[in-house]
Amino acid sequence: MTSGERLALDAPAQAPASRAAALEAIAAEVRTCTRCRLHAGRTRAVPGEGHPDTEVVFVGEGPGMNEDRQGRPFVGRAGDLLVRFLATIGWRREEVFITNVVKCRPPDNRDPEPDEVAACLPYLQRQLQILDPALVVTLGRHSMGRFIPGARITQAHGTLHPVDPTTGATSAMVYAMYHPAAALRAPEVERQSYDDATGIPAALLEARRRRTTASAVAGAPATAEAFPTPPPDAGPVDPALDAPTFF
Repeated sequence: MTSGERLALDAPAQAPASRAAALEAIAAEVRTCTRCRLHAGRTRAVPGEGHPDTEVVFVGEGPGMNEDRQGRPFVGRAGDLLVRFLATIGWRREEVFITNVVKCRPPDNRDPEPDEVAACLPYLQRQLQILDPALVVTLGRHSMGRFIPGARITQAHGTLHPVDPTTGATSAMVYAMYHPAAALRAPEVERQSYDDATGIPAALLEARRRRTTASAVAGAPATAEAFPTPPPDAGPVDPALDAPTFF
């Protein structure tokens, strides 16, 4: 497969009932959560949704007006654009898992405050522990800051990085993208976002390769060479590989 070819997705496999049940248990907690001030102004909390047996999790910043009304992530104009990004690589939103750093809408769509983020992070951490994704795709700077601390989105978008296991994604890589809402406001950001979206399949293949290699090293004798950690600015490689199944 060359870098210009698309990675097609197979039909979703049957997800283990226990994984789906565990995600729904977290969602039930989120819907009644009062850990921070955001609960006071919400219509509905937005736990997240998607295929419980996926390898790819998209993490945004927080719900907007439409999400607050419906209790679902990315259902407004930004969500429509995200669906178009996925369509460019032949994916559908129901084949991935989509959630946010904070699960309730900040007033007037303001940035979430640090204490609000801190209150919500255990939910995201538990979701990632259950899903155990190979790839986390961050949407926007607040999401990216959770997984790539100190990075600038203007420099990090479209690049692949290791993930700190304390995030809950214990053996994943993270791929940074602009938030679709930012793309709606700026044609150049939208163009870059489409370009970044075409890099997601290659990022998934590389994340799988690193996970497989790391697992093999962990099971090797103590004298085996440790698997090297990629530099923070490492981008996705050109995967000269057969296209594996997505689930």
